[in-house]
Amino acid sequence: MEKLKQLNSKAMMLPPLPGVYIMRDKKGEIIYIGKAKKLRSRVSGYFRQGAVHGEKVARMVSLAEDFDFILTDNEYEALVLECSLIKQNLPKYNILLKDDKGFSYIKITDERYPRITPVYRMQEDSARYIGPYLGFFGARQMVEAAVLAFGIPTCAKSFPRDIGKGRPCLNRHIGRCIGLCSGDISHEEYMRAVDSSVELLTKGSAEMLKSLRLEMAEASEALEFEKAARLRDSIAAIERIDDKQKVIKTGQADIDVFAFAADERSTAAVVLKYRNGVLSDKQEEIIFGTTDLSETREEFISHYYILGSEIPKIIYADEPFEGADDLAKMLGDLRGSQVAVIVPQRGANRALVNMAYSNAIECLKLKAGRRSREEASLGELANLLGLSYVPDRIEAYDISNYGDRAVAGMTVFIKGRPRKYEYRRFIIKTVEGTDDYASLAEAVSRRVSRYEENSKGYAERPDLILLDGGKGHLSTILRTLNGTSFEDVPVFGMVKDDRHHTREIVGPGGELNLSSRKNAFSLVTGIQDETHNFTVSYQRERHSQKSLRSSLLDIDGIGEVRAKSLMKHFKTLKAVSEATAEQLSGAPKMDAASARRVYLYFNPGADGQN
Repeated sequence: MEKLKQLNSKAMMLPPLPGVYIMRDKKGEIIYIGKAKKLRSRVSGYFRQGAVHGEKVARMVSLAEDFDFILTDNEYEALVLECSLIKQNLPKYNILLKDDKGFSYIKITDERYPRITPVYRMQEDSARYIGPYLGFFGARQMVEAAVLAFGIPTCAKSFPRDIGKGRPCLNRHIGRCIGLCSGDISHEEYMRAVDSSVELLTKGSAEMLKSLRLEMAEASEALEFEKAARLRDSIAAIERIDDKQKVIKTGQADIDVFAFAADERSTAAVVLKYRNGVLSDKQEEIIFGTTDLSETREEFISHYYILGSEIPKIIYADEPFEGADDLAKMLGDLRGSQVAVIVPQRGANRALVNMAYSNAIECLKLKAGRRSREEASLGELANLLGLSYVPDRIEAYDISNYGDRAVAGMTVFIKGRPRKYEYRRFIIKTVEGTDDYASLAEAVSRRVSRYEENSKGYAERPDLILLDGGKGHLSTILRTLNGTSFEDVPVFGMVKDDRHHTREIVGPGGELNLSSRKNAFSLVTGIQDETHNFTVSYQRERHSQKSLRSSLLDIDGIGEVRAKSLMKHFKTLKAVSEATAEQLSGAPKMDAASARRVYLYFNPGADGQN
C-alpha cells in the first residue's frame, strides 16, 4: 500500500503532456512500456487507491517499483518512440503477437510413393519444394486442396510396406483417398495423381480444370468409364475448392484484417492476412488477464508490426480505436507508401471483418476452454498436494545417464502449459559415474544459484518443483534446498511403475495416490513424460555430437575448426564419409592435403584421388 501511495504521488507530479512511460521492477528491469496523450492521468490511473484493474494490469502494477518517462512534442512522436523502445527491450507485459513464422513451403518427398506436405523450411535433401508461401496457413490450405482433389493419402501408413496389409481407412470408403493401401492402385496411377496434384499447386485451378475436362472427354470416348469417373470427381473437388476460395478473395492486393472478442477473463485477437487478393495466412492470440476490448485493440494493432511484420497497404479493424491516424502515418513512413487504417461499415469489406470476428470467437471458445481444463487440473493437483494456492509456475527435473556422464533437464509449465523457451539443460560436472541423487542435487543447486545471482533466464521463482523420482530423490533435493531462497518451495517426486508409467506422487508426508484424480493424473503424466523426453533427447544429442567430434578429431591435421567447418558444410558425418577428396577440399577451411587425409580415414586403402 505504501509503495502504491509513493508511486501515485510521483505520477501526480507528471505534466499533462504526451509522452512514453517505462515501468520497472525491483531489479530495475523494464516490464512495461506505454504511451499516453496525457502522462499524468494515464500513469496515475495505475496507482490510484481503489483502482480496479484486469488480471494482467494488476499483476504488472504489483511488480512495478518505479517508472521513468520521456516527454514528446505530440502523440505521433509518442507512438513512434513507444514502438522503438518496445522493439529494443521486449517487456514481458506488453501485448505483442510476434510475427516470427516467416515463409513456408510445400514439400514433395523423393521416394517411390511421394507424399505432399506443408513444411516451415526447406531442407538440404532431394525433395522438391514449392514456394515460399506467406505463413504456414496458406501452404497448409493449398496442400489440403491438392491432396483432396486427387485422393493422395494423408495417413501415417508407409508405402510400399503397408500396401495390401489391413483394411482401407474411412477416407477410402468416402472417396477422399484413392486407397493405395488396398493394393488396387498401380504405381503409375499413384504417380499420375501426385503429378496432377503438383500441377494444381503450380499452375492453378483454371488451367488444371481445362486439362482434366479434356482428359475426361478422351477417357469417355475410349470407353474408359472408371477413369472418366475418377477425373469427374477430381474436377468436382477442384470446383468446390475454387468456390470456397472465391468467398475469401478480396479483389484487392494486400490487406490485414483485425478483430477481437472477449469473455469475462481473456481477449482473443485474430489477424487475417490477404495477399494478392487471397487469404494467405491467419494468426491468433489469446491474451489472458485483460478484457478491455478498446484498450487491447489499440495496443495490439499498434504493436503488431514492431518486430517486422510485413506492412500491407490497407488495415481493416473491427472497431475504431484511439491513435489510428497516427498509426497509419507511422506505418506509411515505414512502408514507404501510404497506409490506410479503416473500419469498414458495410459490404464485402465488412464481411472480411465479420469473418475475422467469427474466427476470434472460435479461438476464444477453444483456447479458453482448454485453459479451463488446465485450471481444473492445477486445482485438483493443488488440493492433492495440500497446497494453499494453485501453482502458476511448475518446474520439473530429470536425470539421464550415458556411460560415466550425466545430464539434467529442467522443464517449465506456466498455468499447466509447457513454456519451452524457458527449458534448461545442465551438463553434470562434479559427479563421477552414475549417481542420480548427486547429479540431481548439482542441477537443482545450480538452478538456485543462478536465481540468487539474478542470471538472465533464471529470474523467476517456481511455485512447485516436481522430480522424476521417488523418496531418495525427494530427500536429496529437500536437503539441497535447505537454507537457500528456494527452501520454502514445495517439492514432490513423480514415481513410475515397472512399465515406466506414472503411478503416484511422493511428498514429505508419504505417497499420494493419483488414480482417483483424473485431471491431476493427466497433468502430472504429461509433465513427467515431457521432462523425461526432453532430458533423454539432450543426452542422445550430446552422445551423437561427441561421436561425430571424436571421429573427425581422430584424423591427423583435423582440429576443432576444420571439424566444425566440415560438419557445417556437409551437415552429417555420413555425408562427410561419402564425399570424394575433391568435394572435401572444396569445403571451407580445407586444403587438398587435409581433404586427402579425411578421405583416406573413411576409405582405407583408397588412393584419395576421386
